[in-house]
Amino acid sequence: MVDVVLLNSGGSNYTSLQSAFERLGASCVQSSEQNDIERASHIVLPGVGSASSAMQAIYQQNLAQQIIALKKPLLGICLGMQILYEASDESDVPCLGVIPGKINKLHNAPGIRVPHMGWNNISSIQANSLFKRIENEDFYFVHSYAAALSPDSIASCQHGSIFTAAVAYGNFYGVQFHPERSGPQGQQLLENFLSISV
Repeated sequence: MVDVVLLNSGGSNYTSLQSAFERLGASCVQSSEQNDIERASHIVLPGVGSASSAMQAIYQQNLAQQIIALKKPLLGICLGMQILYEASDESDVPCLGVIPGKINKLHNAPGIRVPHMGWNNISSIQANSLFKRIENEDFYFVHSYAAALSPDSIASCQHGSIFTAAVAYGNFYGVQFHPERSGPQGQQLLENFLSISV
């Protein structure tokens, strides 16, 4: 049995994610095959690039309905989290619509540069098993768009304005940062994700 399937959304961070999960003892493959998705216990939707290119890749592989219908834990990372929402200001593209809300562009402000790149502290909003043994740590961000806070936000971050750093909606989870590039706390988050069952 495959523990983790990394869905192909056109990103470029698959190798580092696969290595991170394998360090935790999980079998991990990159695939868009229905059989692999059905056999896996956990699904990850990575993302690097633009919302429009990611959605195009998802539709080309007939993945949209498979993702929406999933009942097992799914973790969206960075752009992978954003496209779980209903739409994105980036190219005004409709997304998967799994999580209510829209992704908005971060705004430049005095002393604030976009894209938001580098380490930043997150703050817990509500308890969630995704952040077990993680307390207001720093994580690594690379993004220009983000979700506003909502009842589904489980952690926040501030870069000019406050935005959703992590979200949970049923069996769907998302993190705006890159856990695979965030040291021990990122590894702990991935381990926590593997411990989630529905």
